[in-house]
Amino acid sequence: MPNKKIRKSRNTINRKARFEYELVENLEAGIVLTGEEIKAIRANKIQLTGSHIKIIGGEAWWVGGIISVVSGDQQRTRKLLLHSEEIQRLVGKSDEKGLTIIPTKLYLKHGRAKIEIALARGKKLHDKREVLKSRDSEREARRNLKTSA
Repeated sequence: MPNKKIRKSRNTINRKARFEYELVENLEAGIVLTGEEIKAIRANKIQLTGSHIKIIGGEAWWVGGIISVVSGDQQRTRKLLLHSEEIQRLVGKSDEKGLTIIPTKLYLKHGRAKIEIALARGKKLHDKREVLKSRDSEREARRNLKTSA
């Protein structure tokens, strides 16, 4: 029986994105990285919260994402690899409907770093409160089921 290595999941998820935004459409993009940055991603030293995607000069850029590297800028702007048709579609939808582009997940796929980005619409404060209320009521219902069983 061969000895197989069990790999730990290296997905980094932007949990706050689902709370702060209503996600409309997802897309996968590659990232231009240095060797030190890919090592940090493999070590799961990434922070997606508070970052966003900007389209500048027909190219997509990841702004505000933190990859903890020893030397260099941890919060530098990184280029995203997308087809020009995808970029044009993102620009059109974000301008037309008032949507923003945010990163939702960063992961490794076949040894390459990929970032999942989403077109998102910001939630209002009352929407966030509704989410919290429904979460609390579901939690309470589960507790009641456990205690009655």
